[in-house]
Amino acid sequence: MGDGVSTTCGEDALCEADGPDVMRSVIERIGDKWSLLLIRTLQDGPARFTELLRATPGISRRMLTLTLRNLERDGLITREAFAEIPPRVEYSMTQLGLTLNEPVRGLMQWAAANQIAVVANRAAYDDREVAGG
Repeated sequence: MGDGVSTTCGEDALCEADGPDVMRSVIERIGDKWSLLLIRTLQDGPARFTELLRATPGISRRMLTLTLRNLERDGLITREAFAEIPPRVEYSMTQLGLTLNEPVRGLMQWAAANQIAVVANRAAYDDREVAGG
Protein backbone atom coordinates (compact mmCIF):
# COMPACT_ATOMS: atom_id res chain seq x y z
CA MET A 1 0.00 0.00 0.00
CA GLY A 2 1.18 3.48 -0.71
CA ASP A 3 -0.04 5.05 2.51
CA GLY A 4 3.14 4.23 4.42
CA VAL A 5 1.31 1.98 6.88
CA SER A 6 2.48 -1.58 7.20
CA THR A 7 -0.44 -4.00 7.00
CA THR A 8 1.42 -7.29 7.27
CA CYS A 9 4.72 -8.55 8.53
CA GLY A 10 6.58 -11.79 8.07
CA GLU A 11 5.51 -14.59 10.39
CA ASP A 12 8.44 -14.09 12.73
CA ALA A 13 9.22 -10.45 11.93
CA LEU A 14 8.40 -7.44 14.02
CA CYS A 15 7.01 -4.46 12.17
CA GLU A 16 9.91 -2.14 12.85
CA ALA A 17 8.31 0.69 10.85
CA ASP A 18 5.36 0.68 13.25
CA GLY A 19 7.49 0.39 16.38
CA PRO A 20 7.26 -1.87 19.41
CA ASP A 21 4.45 0.15 21.02
CA VAL A 22 2.05 -0.68 18.21
CA MET A 23 2.98 -4.36 18.29
CA ARG A 24 2.55 -4.42 22.07
CA SER A 25 -0.86 -2.71 21.85
CA VAL A 26 -2.09 -5.25 19.29
CA ILE A 27 -0.92 -8.16 21.45
CA GLU A 28 -2.54 -6.58 24.52
CA ARG A 29 -5.84 -6.17 22.66
CA ILE A 30 -6.18 -9.68 21.37
CA GLY A 31 -4.50 -11.22 24.39
CA ASP A 32 -6.70 -9.86 27.15
CA LYS A 33 -9.07 -12.41 28.63
CA TRP A 34 -12.31 -10.74 27.57
CA SER A 35 -11.21 -10.12 23.98
CA LEU A 36 -10.14 -13.73 23.52
CA LEU A 37 -13.45 -15.04 24.84
CA LEU A 38 -15.48 -12.64 22.71
CA ILE A 39 -13.44 -13.41 19.59
CA ARG A 40 -13.98 -17.12 20.22
CA THR A 41 -17.73 -16.60 20.69
CA LEU A 42 -18.10 -14.47 17.55
CA GLN A 43 -16.29 -17.10 15.47
CA ASP A 44 -19.59 -18.99 15.52
CA GLY A 45 -21.42 -16.08 13.88
CA PRO A 46 -23.03 -12.74 14.72
CA ALA A 47 -24.33 -12.20 18.24
CA ARG A 48 -26.30 -9.59 20.12
CA PHE A 49 -25.00 -7.81 23.22
CA THR A 50 -27.07 -9.91 25.63
CA GLU A 51 -25.94 -13.13 23.94
CA LEU A 52 -22.32 -12.06 24.37
CA LEU A 53 -23.00 -11.14 27.99
CA ARG A 54 -24.41 -14.62 28.68
CA ALA A 55 -21.60 -16.33 26.77
CA THR A 56 -18.91 -14.52 28.79
CA PRO A 57 -19.43 -15.36 32.47
CA GLY A 58 -17.94 -12.82 34.86
CA ILE A 59 -17.85 -9.88 32.47
CA SER A 60 -19.74 -6.76 33.49
CA ARG A 61 -21.94 -4.85 31.06
CA ARG A 62 -19.48 -1.96 31.20
CA MET A 63 -16.45 -4.17 30.48
CA LEU A 64 -18.32 -5.88 27.64
CA THR A 65 -19.15 -2.50 26.12
CA LEU A 66 -15.53 -1.29 26.43
CA THR A 67 -14.09 -4.50 25.01
CA LEU A 68 -16.49 -4.52 22.07
CA ARG A 69 -15.67 -0.88 21.30
CA ASN A 70 -11.94 -1.62 21.39
CA LEU A 71 -12.31 -4.66 19.12
CA GLU A 72 -14.40 -2.57 16.74
CA ARG A 73 -11.83 0.24 16.82
CA ASP A 74 -9.10 -2.23 15.87
CA GLY A 75 -11.20 -3.50 12.97
CA LEU A 76 -11.65 -7.00 14.38
CA ILE A 77 -15.43 -6.84 14.74
CA THR A 78 -18.28 -4.80 13.32
CA ARG A 79 -21.32 -3.40 15.06
CA GLU A 80 -24.51 -3.27 13.04
CA ALA A 81 -27.55 -1.41 14.38
CA PHE A 82 -30.91 -2.33 12.89
CA ALA A 83 -33.64 0.32 12.70
CA GLU A 84 -36.26 -1.75 14.45
CA ILE A 85 -38.46 -1.38 17.49
CA PRO A 86 -37.02 -2.36 19.85
CA PRO A 87 -33.59 -1.48 18.44
CA ARG A 88 -31.35 -4.44 17.67
CA VAL A 89 -27.56 -4.44 17.49
CA GLU A 90 -25.40 -7.33 16.31
CA TYR A 91 -21.67 -7.83 16.49
CA SER A 92 -19.75 -9.95 14.01
CA MET A 93 -16.20 -10.68 12.98
CA THR A 94 -14.58 -8.72 10.15
CA GLN A 95 -12.34 -10.34 7.55
CA LEU A 96 -9.35 -9.24 9.63
CA GLY A 97 -10.94 -10.65 12.77
CA LEU A 98 -11.59 -13.97 11.07
CA THR A 99 -7.85 -14.37 10.54
CA LEU A 100 -7.65 -14.87 14.32
CA ASN A 101 -9.81 -18.01 14.22
CA GLU A 102 -6.99 -20.52 13.96
CA PRO A 103 -4.62 -18.89 16.49
CA VAL A 104 -7.42 -18.34 19.03
CA ARG A 105 -8.72 -21.89 18.60
CA GLY A 106 -5.18 -23.20 19.10
CA LEU A 107 -4.69 -21.13 22.24
CA MET A 108 -8.04 -22.25 23.66
CA GLN A 109 -7.20 -25.90 22.91
CA TRP A 110 -3.83 -25.50 24.59
CA ALA A 111 -5.47 -23.94 27.66
CA ALA A 112 -8.04 -26.74 27.87
CA ALA A 113 -5.40 -29.45 27.46
CA ASN A 114 -3.01 -27.96 30.01
CA GLN A 115 -5.26 -26.38 32.63
CA ILE A 116 -4.80 -29.20 35.15
CA ALA A 117 -1.00 -28.99 34.89
CA VAL A 118 -1.08 -25.19 35.25
CA VAL A 119 -3.30 -25.39 38.34
CA ALA A 120 -0.97 -28.01 39.86
CA ASN A 121 2.08 -25.83 39.12
CA ARG A 122 0.41 -22.82 40.71
CA ALA A 123 -0.38 -24.80 43.83
CA ALA A 124 3.18 -26.15 44.06
CA TYR A 125 4.61 -22.64 43.62
CA ASP A 126 2.27 -21.19 46.24
CA ASP A 127 3.20 -23.99 48.66
CA ARG A 128 6.91 -23.22 48.16
CA GLU A 129 6.32 -19.51 48.73
CA VAL A 130 4.38 -20.14 51.94
CA ALA A 131 7.14 -22.49 53.12
CA GLY A 132 9.69 -19.76 52.61
CA GLY A 133 11.06 -20.40 49.22
